[in-house]
Amino acid sequence: MTVAQGFSLKDQLFNAEKTRYLAGLFTQADAGFDGDAFEARVMSRLPELELKQRIAWIADCLQTAFPGALPDVAPVILRALPPPLDPSLSDNDFGDFIFAPLGEWVAQVGADHPEMALDALAELTQRFSMEWAIRPFLNSHPDLVLDRMQDWCGHSSYHVRRLVSEGTRPRLPWGQAVGLDLSDPLPLLDRLHSDPTRYVTRSVANHLNDITKKDPDLALDRLTTWHASGAQEAGEMRWITAHALRGLVKSGHGGAMALLGYDPDAPLEVDVAVIGEARIGGVLEFSVSVSGPEDLPVLIDYIVHFQRPGGKISPKVHKLRQANLSDGRLRLSKRHRLKGDATTFRLVPGPHRLEIQVNGKVRAGVSFELLA
Repeated sequence: MTVAQGFSLKDQLFNAEKTRYLAGLFTQADAGFDGDAFEARVMSRLPELELKQRIAWIADCLQTAFPGALPDVAPVILRALPPPLDPSLSDNDFGDFIFAPLGEWVAQVGADHPEMALDALAELTQRFSMEWAIRPFLNSHPDLVLDRMQDWCGHSSYHVRRLVSEGTRPRLPWGQAVGLDLSDPLPLLDRLHSDPTRYVTRSVANHLNDITKKDPDLALDRLTTWHASGAQEAGEMRWITAHALRGLVKSGHGGAMALLGYDPDAPLEVDVAVIGEARIGGVLEFSVSVSGPEDLPVLIDYIVHFQRPGGKISPKVHKLRQANLSDGRLRLSKRHRLKGDATTFRLVPGPHRLEIQVNGKVRAGVSFELLA
């Protein structure tokens, strides 16, 4: 999606303001830098570019303004940086996106100077996460980077600690693929799973969720080991486990359910009924009843099997409830919106099916007609 297609004039002005801000930082860092010329060059192309292209373009403009290898430009990069992000926070402090091009720049000119590049990325990630920028170095110098990351696991900045987990993720969104084995970063995660900040533990959980896509047993074994170690506070360890296994939970994986405390083989009776008509632009309303052993923990999802153009079926899993059968019974109702104007998933009238999944197993289902 290009800027012109997907971003408003306000967004484009925001990018111009951020470019001016970046130009000001480098003007202060180097008296010979022409901030106005840099800003004009960046903005001459920025509005037509997609997000990752913008990062690369700004990096190219910086490299043009400051030619040379990393030993030549690292001092000016570090002088241009504002103070690190607030160290008193512990979550959701991603920093300023305008610093992403600096990581791209370091990756472009630092291939022959990996130690210096890692030093620079450790500083940069305290202003904006460098998870994309570090991946080329994981491919070219994996042992060096993994050794450095062992040191970073004990860094005072949680942004640097998070870079260890996020930068080594097997399926990092928008990130360059890395040649690491799934097990290579696990010694790092062994240390980071006990981190006191949710910003770090969320990354650890996302990393394990990536692993579950290729090797569920590897992720389950690691979580079991972490639970047994007691290194993380119990409530946070439960949160990490649930977040790491969310993909397996949707697919009804029995081992994931058991680790979360849900018995996939529990004796249950489940009924589901659709209430009224289901119409595009309206709602799918349904009721569910669950009965089974008293106080049994249950995790209930519902699956809507949507018709797709050409006759294909597309199941979508949605969360419904986590609860205990306090008296052996549970009754629920739900109104699921059937958006008629969604651009990413167009609804098609015709026969559909609703299923109820409890503790990872489909226990009941009912067909219904979706009306135009």
